[in-house]
Amino acid sequence: MVVLASAVGFASPATAQVATSAEYSAPTHVIDGELVLARPAALTTGLSSGVGSSYLRRLGSSGTFAWGARASWSRATEYSLTETVRDDEIRMRLCAVAQHLAGRGWFGLRLGLGATAVHESRTRAQGTRLGLTGSDLEQASWYLFPAADLDGIVFLRVWNAWGMSLAGGPTVHLIDGAASAGWSTSLGVSWQP
Repeated sequence: MVVLASAVGFASPATAQVATSAEYSAPTHVIDGELVLARPAALTTGLSSGVGSSYLRRLGSSGTFAWGARASWSRATEYSLTETVRDDEIRMRLCAVAQHLAGRGWFGLRLGLGATAVHESRTRAQGTRLGLTGSDLEQASWYLFPAADLDGIVFLRVWNAWGMSLAGGPTVHLIDGAASAGWSTSLGVSWQP
């Protein structure tokens, strides 16, 4: 009888300890590893997929603003009747973040400014059957495009300092003096000491 009363008392709402948002503060540092999906910067179709990483540091004690950097590598391949085009993209951004703490996580807006380096490789279809070699068979070149991202981000602390992140939004690249709109998204595992 005493054991039953103790068990009921332990499980009652009056004695339960519920974590509130006041117990959690905005993290000073956030390091994130991500899976990245994006519209290719230089190709008109396809999906660029790869991996990335980001770092954020809180500004001040309130945790409303943060700054940081992001980098990612992704690849997109496009096929046509005449050639195969493969673009490897390296996206590099400096970021400013406005964020709001909510329970065990936080959400916000992240503005990223920087550049995207694209290594493009073009291979002629059936070129080896025609006996083509060298630049007649394959051509490669590098491009560097100024870029900006605006992402909505959500971080959720899951266990101790470990958590999950989700981000996505529009991307703009300047290609030959004209703005080219796209998008990018990421799903990651974060460490928030």
